[in-house]
Amino acid sequence: MFAIFSLIVAVSALLSFINHKVLKLPPTIGVMILSIVVSGFLGGLQLININWFHQVCSVVVEIDFRTILFDFLLGFLLFAGAIHVNLNNLLEEKRPVIVFATIGILISTFLVGTMTFYVSNWIGIELSYIQSLVFGALISPTDPVAVLGLLQKANVSKKLEIKIIGESLFNDGVGIVVFLTLLTIANGGEGSHHGGESVSALTIAKDFLVEGGGGIALGLLLGYIGIWFLKAISDEPIIEVHITLGIVMAGYALAQLIGVSGALAIVEAGIMIGNRLSKQDVPEALKLNLNTFWKIIDEVLNAILFVLIGIEILVLDFKFSFLLLSALTIVIVLVSRYLASSAGNRLQRQDHLCSGRELMILTWAGLRGGISIALALTLPINQNREVILFITYMVVVFSILVQGLSVGNLVKYLLKS
Repeated sequence: MFAIFSLIVAVSALLSFINHKVLKLPPTIGVMILSIVVSGFLGGLQLININWFHQVCSVVVEIDFRTILFDFLLGFLLFAGAIHVNLNNLLEEKRPVIVFATIGILISTFLVGTMTFYVSNWIGIELSYIQSLVFGALISPTDPVAVLGLLQKANVSKKLEIKIIGESLFNDGVGIVVFLTLLTIANGGEGSHHGGESVSALTIAKDFLVEGGGGIALGLLLGYIGIWFLKAISDEPIIEVHITLGIVMAGYALAQLIGVSGALAIVEAGIMIGNRLSKQDVPEALKLNLNTFWKIIDEVLNAILFVLIGIEILVLDFKFSFLLLSALTIVIVLVSRYLASSAGNRLQRQDHLCSGRELMILTWAGLRGGISIALALTLPINQNREVILFITYMVVVFSILVQGLSVGNLVKYLLKS
């Protein structure tokens, strides 16, 4: 596994270089396009030597995407994004962020799941309603990794930017909790904390509050620990970098150990530590070292993640019915995103309401990413894993390539017209 991961790191570095020199696209999009092109060439091996192609596929199958993302990449990526979020701006938009990241996720899950259920069965793919809701849960969270860099270049208003970024940082944790809850129901309680017993609404609510609330509480603790170290040894920036690494790794591992949301914990800790860095009494050397280090981590791990997404195409089973469902699902996801955002918008105070144009930007900028694919890969075979993985992959690819490449132009068009 180490050899495979080392190869992926090397490939991601090469593709990042080619994108910078040739394509000159945003790093996430450019690297993903190039990795899909590489996958296309590897797929062509079956026309030359089918044994070579099967050997390549066997290597890809050995890549444990879920473990790499959830046990290694996710904590670093979320912290790297959160540490650069302005806490004051986030607090000003806390109501919209909370509503979009919670109620918005639940509404989107229901809408996507319900429409996917009827559409899939209409075209002859038998998905149960609970399986469709599981898909709705895994595809509803937007990806902060994919959207952060794009928004900074799109010149959206700070208020709208913080809504989109804040939502994408927090809805990962909420979405994962919703997904795991629905998956437990789909499995009839098997694999839950309750030993395969039937899962009641009270049990679901309790688990949801424990995992989500526990993650937030752990994040507060990690944030205060980080701030204490920042104050205690602010003249040793290298040690401080080391401390933040320890907080991310140990904090995320502890969250998994005690059964709370590691994603929410790391996001909260990152925002708190980032807020401390913005204070005037923090030495410039410390700010420079921490910001530079986490920017490098963000860029490198982003490239690795999107190479992984690109090469997953080799293990997909292309069928016409899957492609048709994918095309319809892309529309369903966008419509559901708009309806969920509109519903969340109605719950805001007058001074926090989004305009119709801002809702369109909020919808189109809601990119999906590696978390959705990783969640789909966790599905057991008996939960229609093959079809759900395929449509998830197609939604993610469309989201990153089509929405990602066009969101800047859409912002310019809507804001000037």
